[in-house]
Amino acid sequence: MKFKQRTLMQIADMICGNLEGEKNLFRYRSSSYLTEFFQDCDTDYEHDGSTRKYWVADTLLKILSEPNLNANTPTETFSRVIQTLMDQGDAENENKEREGALVLLNTALAREGFEAFYAPDKQCYLRHIATNTIVRTSPNPHRPFSEAEIIQRELLIAYLNDASEDELIEEVLLPLFRHLGFHRVTSAGHKDKALEYGKDVWMRFTLPTQHVLYFGIQAKKGKLDASGTSKATNVNVAEIHNQVTMMLGHEIFDPEIGKRVLVDHAFIVAGGEITKAARNWLGNKLDATKRSQIMFMDRNDILDLFVVTNVPLPDRAQPDTAPIDADTIPF
Repeated sequence: MKFKQRTLMQIADMICGNLEGEKNLFRYRSSSYLTEFFQDCDTDYEHDGSTRKYWVADTLLKILSEPNLNANTPTETFSRVIQTLMDQGDAENENKEREGALVLLNTALAREGFEAFYAPDKQCYLRHIATNTIVRTSPNPHRPFSEAEIIQRELLIAYLNDASEDELIEEVLLPLFRHLGFHRVTSAGHKDKALEYGKDVWMRFTLPTQHVLYFGIQAKKGKLDASGTSKATNVNVAEIHNQVTMMLGHEIFDPEIGKRVLVDHAFIVAGGEITKAARNWLGNKLDATKRSQIMFMDRNDILDLFVVTNVPLPDRAQPDTAPIDADTIPF
């Protein structure tokens, strides 16, 4: 996606707060506040001291050039820039609805075939005028990571290298799926796992239509492969497939509705790699019906989702703090 230079310069003026006239409808931002602005947009761009307007326009061009799943819409980072720019708390010389600022922004965006609008959640979104498509702003695990996110990812890798299977479930998977919007995320635990028919975790997800789907998770700490025998750190995918088949065939009790229900879908989650051979074996094994019921995630999927959704790291994965010198403590 590429915007015309005139459009970029107009939006840059809005971000800098350079618009002429007695009543500037956008907050004025000096060098340090421009850096803060782009940090609020979850980027690492820092103003280098050059002319603010041209630096911002060049930064917007880089943002629009980021990899994007849909070539016909701006990147999610650009959408966050627009949301940050149009934050209703930053209204200047007008009410919080920001009608005047929205008109100025849409005058520039219309040249590219887009318009900005406020949704009921008071956030500003972009819409493609011709197709009425709203630019998606949900976390994208395939986007480029910032330096801080890369550090967070490395810390989580180090944690997973030493974590037990229970720690993988309790400290990583449960917080992740809760953060993604699943409800009643419940771990079986080793004490009663024999009664759970292979389910390490069960949870439910409510669709926008208010229909409820139930999910089960079968998690393994190490690598899943298709070798004939399982090694100490590897698990044969056939064993997992048998456990997941049992999971889909047995009911769980949902205490909130007081009924027993079947699991609709199952996740196979590996704290290590799911080898290509294992994926091929599983794909060939599943028939057309169960193919949509069983999904799998490996370590890279977990890491990417954990980072882009900004889930707090487990306590043991937090970076070490400097030791306290006892001589400096006033007693």
